[in-house]
Amino acid sequence: MSKIAFVFPGQGAQYVGMGKEIFDNFQVARDVFEEASDYLNLDMKKLCFEGPNEELVKTENTQPAILTTSVATLRVLEMEGFTCSITAGLSLGEYTSLVKANVLDFKDAVRIVKNRGKFMQEAVPLGVGTMAAILGLDREILEKCLAESSGAGVVEAANFNSPGQIVISGEVEAVEVAMEKAKEMGAAKAVLLPVSAPFHSSLLKPAGERLHEELLKYEVKNPQIPVVTNVAAQILNNKDEVVPALVEQVSKSVLWEDSVDLMIKEGVDTFIEIGPGKALTGFIKRIAKTNKYEVKLSNVDKLEDLKKILNP
Repeated sequence: MSKIAFVFPGQGAQYVGMGKEIFDNFQVARDVFEEASDYLNLDMKKLCFEGPNEELVKTENTQPAILTTSVATLRVLEMEGFTCSITAGLSLGEYTSLVKANVLDFKDAVRIVKNRGKFMQEAVPLGVGTMAAILGLDREILEKCLAESSGAGVVEAANFNSPGQIVISGEVEAVEVAMEKAKEMGAAKAVLLPVSAPFHSSLLKPAGERLHEELLKYEVKNPQIPVVTNVAAQILNNKDEVVPALVEQVSKSVLWEDSVDLMIKEGVDTFIEIGPGKALTGFIKRIAKTNKYEVKLSNVDKLEDLKKILNP
């Protein structure tokens, strides 16, 4: 029998129109969008379905929009009898995992991530920080590259997404120096990302401190299914570990490759990515191929994807 993991995307997966097909066809999805709109006093349908993109990409809008779309899609799958044995999410997506595991109520999670986005955006002035994807370089070589680039300022590994795809984050000059050095060291490509802040770097520690205060306002429950955390690539044991993990996540590396590796070692043979885009499916495919794992992969973003899952 298959052991299924539900995985949820993070910031960057958003696009104008996301969730509309699911919304149009399922009342349970419409309920989630209505809840989010009520809780935030924000027209979530308009934001997700009509944009404009300049509004959707604002971090404090993007985060609740992706969470809402992912949870709406999740609720449809649950209504159809689908569930999972374990769950994880990339950065912001970890909050959707915590909703799935009943650690956080959706109404609380959507408020938290709205403020999380605001705190992250305000932690570093615009233009000070940036991020870049480094393709085709091993971890060990990249760590050496970052150490040699640190004289230009803060530059750190932000996301270990999959073999040969690592995202770096930090101050603009230091990131640019690291990009050039990475190419000298054999990277196939180094690409600046269209982001407004140096996420998952130590520059975001002030945002983590503000998030800690915010998280203390809400009820956190013990996970009903295992949740794998980004910061340690380990399963949360109890509710006491949740807040520290979420606070650290803001300014530390996302260990996505390690998290997927752990889930496979825990017996997972089927991954279903739920929410906008299919970036995680691509990452998991590369992780499985590199390590010669046999896994089944699906993503549920649009109505067509849902039909494939429900009628294989």
